[in-house]
Amino acid sequence: MLLVLSTLGRLERPASIGDLMVETGLAKSTLYRQLALLRRWGFVMDHDDQFLPGPMCLPLVRGFEQSSYLRLEARSELEQLSRQTGESAGLLMEVNQQVVCIEMIESNQQLRCSFVKGRGLPLLKGASAKTLLAFMPAKRQAIVLRDLERDGLLDETQRRHLETELSDIRARGYACTDSEVDAGVWGISAPIFQVSSHAVAAITLMAPNTRIGNRAQALTDMTVHVAARLSSRLQSL
Repeated sequence: MLLVLSTLGRLERPASIGDLMVETGLAKSTLYRQLALLRRWGFVMDHDDQFLPGPMCLPLVRGFEQSSYLRLEARSELEQLSRQTGESAGLLMEVNQQVVCIEMIESNQQLRCSFVKGRGLPLLKGASAKTLLAFMPAKRQAIVLRDLERDGLLDETQRRHLETELSDIRARGYACTDSEVDAGVWGISAPIFQVSSHAVAAITLMAPNTRIGNRAQALTDMTVHVAARLSSRLQSL
């Protein structure tokens, strides 16, 4: 049931039974049973045999936003980072092998970069994804890389190259990329730790690469410092 609901959320569009069969691998009869129960509780709506998340999903979102300690602590730091740099700053987490934005402060500049809150992207490209990959437990990282290769998003050569890159990121303490996900977008991402060296989230600053120039190191230092402050707060709990 949770697989069906999370799939509907990830697709970000109405989905037919056929779509859900392909996405989840579940049988039609199983899907109809799960959808009927989810619809009864208001977590799913349907129209013309197309299914999408229902109104009861909204209280879950509101409850998460009101009670997430990390998000609440990070918001003021993101606001300050965005104000100091003039660029967009986000808080991202790994969820089901995807990188998901849970908080976003957008730049006030006319030309700006941004994440969509709640949207998931494969845990593969970009500073945020690579930071979260680099600072996850080794066994989990191996599973994610295996699944990316299985799904055709990596070949063996690319996997070896990525493993080397992740090792470099771990040694450096942050990831910096340019135009990996979207052309012209530069990003710096630093991990947030609660215990050990395993990241629970990442702070990412992004900007059009035309505005970076000789600012790259200064932007990197500010982002790393914000992540370190948040890590210190979490570890003091």
